[in-house]
Amino acid sequence: MTQNLEIQQSETDREVDGGETLIMRLAGRVRAVRKELGMPRRELSERSGVSPRYLAQLESGEGNISVLLLQRVASALNTRIEDLLSDTGDTTREARQIAQLYQNAGSETQGKVRRMLVVQNPHALRAQRVCLIGLRGAGKSTLGQKSAAALNIPFVELKSEIESRVGMPASEIMELYGQDGYRAMESEAIEAVVSAHDRLIMSVGGGIVAQPKTFSLLKTYFHTIWVRTSPAEHMARVRAQGDLRPMEGNPEAMDQLKALLAARSHLYETALAQVDTSNRPQQSSVNDVLTTIAKHRFIEQRGP
Repeated sequence: MTQNLEIQQSETDREVDGGETLIMRLAGRVRAVRKELGMPRRELSERSGVSPRYLAQLESGEGNISVLLLQRVASALNTRIEDLLSDTGDTTREARQIAQLYQNAGSETQGKVRRMLVVQNPHALRAQRVCLIGLRGAGKSTLGQKSAAALNIPFVELKSEIESRVGMPASEIMELYGQDGYRAMESEAIEAVVSAHDRLIMSVGGGIVAQPKTFSLLKTYFHTIWVRTSPAEHMARVRAQGDLRPMEGNPEAMDQLKALLAARSHLYETALAQVDTSNRPQQSSVNDVLTTIAKHRFIEQRGP
């Protein structure tokens, strides 16, 4: 009997100690958050509807506040009851400071922070970004523009992004900086696009797959779709765009195109999905792209 009484007394002592610890923790937390906000106790009283005297008792550890009153105090301090009661006050304060810094940062900085903090799995890193890859003439830009419009999201052509950042046409960039310089700009432009957008469709030049680092960066942050077609249609579409260079004075152009396609096919095949535009009307190919995106859940469908 005596042993049972001793056990019960020990448990009661622990409950009292635990209660006192909780009250003192709450007192310190309310006081710290209020001072951090630069809020006088009278202002907190006006916002919460709790008297200044009661608040003084609460902050000194003498008040035994009810849950309802504590909710009003927490709301007035723009925080949660859980944060006031938890034993991670310093962490909570630091988290609020970091959140404020993030909100005040530019979109590019916010993008870098998200990439650093995101759970390291491929799907999360790619967010809802889709990139169309493939040889010139496959229809990447047209399909990208129309698909993005259908989904009401931005469309970016990487070449145009580079031209905008540098302030000159791609042809002049190549002449001035060379192939290596242009490839470095591709990587920088990709990083800028990733920082600015979590949801978009982008198209890139056909040769980007031959740059291992740049292509790896692309596949890390984008769901990739290989837009493919036959060599004959590649050539016909390029010529339809007004570019006669592939054929002019070069009777072996078609053989070269076939060889280039064969050499790069194993790289294009690493894309997460494929859309074949051979002998397909333009709108049918757009529908194919949208169906592929929906099937693989690359981009969430949202209402108007």
